Amino acid sequence: MATHAQASDPSAGQHSRGHFTSRRVFILAAIGSAVGLGNIWRFPYVAYENGGGAFLIPYLVALLVAGLPFLLLDYGIGHRYRGSAPLSFRRLGGATAETLGWWQVGICAVIAIYYAVIIAWAVRYTFFSIDESWGSAPDEFLFGDFLQVAEPGIGLDFVGGVFWPLLLVWLAVIAVMVAGVQRGIGALAAVFIPLLVVAFLALVIRSLFLPGALDGLDALFAPNWGALTNAGVWAAAFGQIFFSLSIGFGIMITYASYVGRKTDMTGSGLVVGLANSSFELLAGIGVFAALGFMAQASGVAIDEVATEGLGLAFIAFPAIISEAPAGALIGVLFFGSLVVAGLTSLISVIEVVISAVRDKLDLSRTTASLVVGVPAATASLLLFATTTGVPLLDTADHFINRFGILLVAVVSMLAVTWVYRDLDHLRDHLNRTGSVPLGSWWLALVGVVTPAALVYVLIEELRGVLAEPYEGYPAWLINGVGWGSAALVLVLAIVLARLPWRRTVDLTAPTEEVSR
Repeated sequence: MATHAQASDPSAGQHSRGHFTSRRVFILAAIGSAVGLGNIWRFPYVAYENGGGAFLIPYLVALLVAGLPFLLLDYGIGHRYRGSAPLSFRRLGGATAETLGWWQVGICAVIAIYYAVIIAWAVRYTFFSIDESWGSAPDEFLFGDFLQVAEPGIGLDFVGGVFWPLLLVWLAVIAVMVAGVQRGIGALAAVFIPLLVVAFLALVIRSLFLPGALDGLDALFAPNWGALTNAGVWAAAFGQIFFSLSIGFGIMITYASYVGRKTDMTGSGLVVGLANSSFELLAGIGVFAALGFMAQASGVAIDEVATEGLGLAFIAFPAIISEAPAGALIGVLFFGSLVVAGLTSLISVIEVVISAVRDKLDLSRTTASLVVGVPAATASLLLFATTTGVPLLDTADHFINRFGILLVAVVSMLAVTWVYRDLDHLRDHLNRTGSVPLGSWWLALVGVVTPAALVYVLIEELRGVLAEPYEGYPAWLINGVGWGSAALVLVLAIVLARLPWRRTVDLTAPTEEVSR
């Protein structure tokens, strides 16, 4: 039975939910969540396409006025209200606010189901790199021999080359989740984040010594100052910061609820935010140094080889590996980095769901991990280890990331600020133990500036999707998987928020007692 005091006392309610044993472990886990696939394969191309070196100006502005303030909002909610996203919002604003938490949980559930698939691909490509299994045509190998992609709607035949590594990924993830917050998530982050940094530094150093590397860096960092007058460039900067920091969809709320009351949350947020951006810059250097080599080896301009996402990771890099000296080493480092970064992010995403289920249904860690993990793994295997897995994944990812996450973030910020008027309380809570004091400037950024910026990004994304069908996919795929998944998450959030809590838990805000 959890009493009101237990909800506030780390020695009682927090330990029953799980906890990080130190601020260092919490920071590593938060960095592990923030540093994911998007840092490696999205940021370099976004920077290149939006002004090169000049893009760093709107990027840093977005980090300071949107990314870090929103990250601290998530920290404040989780650290003050000591629960999963639904429980924290319930304590913040009552039954209606709980819907925001379940909305975030639903988004994480969808992301987890398809995110694991990309990690499984990276696992296979780590081994493919050793003997360059893709031969002379990486694109044909990816979509033909490996993924066996069919037109959307033609069939759902299983692809064994994806099914088995995907099954292994899910078994590993479930094992980590059963182990718990510290022995699973914290221990993994403590090992994997230093390993990721070392592996990627080795990749960057190797790439910098390739012929043509300086041409690639010049293409990335040469500033196009005229781009700063383009509103779309600023929208891209805010969107990149937002997507890369794992904010707005329950992860940082959940992680912040696992640390002690005396933890310096504002200083921790600054460390996490700067570490994430530093890794993105490192990724940009490594990726474009390699692309510079590829362009020189192929006798083409950088813009003919520069790409992002699946094209960069599974087509461009295999081509680089085939041409570069010690290409197998580059391949193992690159795809190994994708696996590590992807796993730490996937674990943070699925923990949002597990934590919410534990709080709502009063389940043990093992039971909740199986209740969440087994259905998620089953859905992932049935949908994405198939011949139509790629278009399904691409569509779900685009709409959930561009609309689901952005919309819930804007709504939650505005609700906390203007409906529940809790921003002052959260600021006072963070300032009690924080090394970076938050003033009225933080209230203005979270309550006005950041929501306005994200609304603009949301409108730009919506305009682009309405102008032409995404990737030319058929209407049934866009409406059913794209808009349908986003709408289903919201409907389920409303339903779940109205189900009774099956544990004796105080749903009111816990008292502030940092001296315990």
